[in-house]
Amino acid sequence: MNRINRKAFWMSSLVAAALVMTGCSQQDDSKAHDTEKAEAKVETQKNVVKEVEKNVASQMSSSTSLADVLAKQPAEVQARFSARHPLETLSFFDLQPGQTVIEALPGGGWYTKLMLPVLGSDGNVIGADYAADMYPKFGFFSAEDIEKKKTWVDSWTEQANSWRSENDASVTAFQFGSMPESIHGTADRVLFIRALHNLARFENDGGFLTQALADTFNILKSGGMVGIVQHKAPEELSDDWANGSNGYLKASFIKAKMTEAGFEFVDESDININPKDQPTEKDFVWRLPPTLASSRDNPELKREFEAIGESTRMTLKFRKP
Repeated sequence: MNRINRKAFWMSSLVAAALVMTGCSQQDDSKAHDTEKAEAKVETQKNVVKEVEKNVASQMSSSTSLADVLAKQPAEVQARFSARHPLETLSFFDLQPGQTVIEALPGGGWYTKLMLPVLGSDGNVIGADYAADMYPKFGFFSAEDIEKKKTWVDSWTEQANSWRSENDASVTAFQFGSMPESIHGTADRVLFIRALHNLARFENDGGFLTQALADTFNILKSGGMVGIVQHKAPEELSDDWANGSNGYLKASFIKAKMTEAGFEFVDESDININPKDQPTEKDFVWRLPPTLASSRDNPELKREFEAIGESTRMTLKFRKP
């Protein structure tokens, strides 16, 4: 039973209880021959019932089901569903209306735009970008791009607000390593969707993964969940190759780091597993669609990688005790 259905159930129960109370009050007052008092109580109970029904209707209209949201997406977004499996993935992470969800590395909002109407007007989406001082370490960002990261919190929030409609969740943002203390303990979910490998890649040059997981622990409520989708490295390959620089991480590595950060492992799913992707230590994830970085000038190799499809990805769920 999802959150809205649970609310509707309890609201309906209150309605029923109110009507029973009304009946009991009428019987008691009849016995006491206090007609005026009985009528006043009946009117009060009617008002209670109307208010409960109003609240139920409001809750039911404040969000849109994920299936409905996905059905309304443009063709270019739906074209990625077969690789990203948003219905199955977000359902596995148990997103519900009214939640506060942190989305790591939200970028242009592919997932943000799906979550805003689902979380509804009582929900919140908080974008979380990498720390600004991590970007120079990539070596390919321009000086202009790096400078823009200094104002990313405001610029992304402004952009994300343009994606919202009247009944959508609110939006705000922060950068890992500089999370406001005021939002500690406020989140129901934190999602790392293909966002951990770079944090791991630069862990030994700034502790970025450790900091991001500490922020994640602090921002979650007790019982809150972390959902992870990450390019999956074969366990038999070397740790040096699977350090994030090639895009892939081992499931054992992620589970160990999450445990060290204080989280409990809950469950995993093969929703995003692609058995055709069998990387070796000569490979990096960006050889595959949609990037196709190593085959843009080689049609035959490009067709080979397109036949593999997007990367194989683990889907993991953890809980803050």
